[in-house]
Amino acid sequence: MCALDIKKILVPLDGSKNSFRGLDEAIYLARQCHTSLTGLYVVTLVLPSKSKPVSPIERYLLEEAKIFMLKAKTCAAQNGIMFNGKVVYGDEGPEIVNFAKKNNFDVIVIGARGRSVLKEIFLGSTSNYVMHKSLIPVIIVK
Repeated sequence: MCALDIKKILVPLDGSKNSFRGLDEAIYLARQCHTSLTGLYVVTLVLPSKSKPVSPIERYLLEEAKIFMLKAKTCAAQNGIMFNGKVVYGDEGPEIVNFAKKNNFDVIVIGARGRSVLKEIFLGSTSNYVMHKSLIPVIIVK
């Protein structure tokens, strides 16, 4: 039984090892709280218009997102957790924070990654942004 009242967990994914470490922790939390997960992949491009064809880079990024979400869904299913994947377009940090707020998530579980810049020595820029701008709790997995 979960001591916290967590019903909706958001886990941002970018395909890196650190984002999948975040997924592992989110799966553990979801098992404890008997809830499902939503994975969010942010494509760092402007939403393609329907009037022009998808560029090769857009096609590559969308295929990459599909592969990562399938891998995450498989990992969650192997642990008995229902996983919903969502792909959005834009700047990662703001998109994660806005998506979590708009969809009433109870917690964000995000992987961190180290950078050489002094300000971001322990956290990646996206996890740092989410931690400081989110109005809901954030669990950062290193």
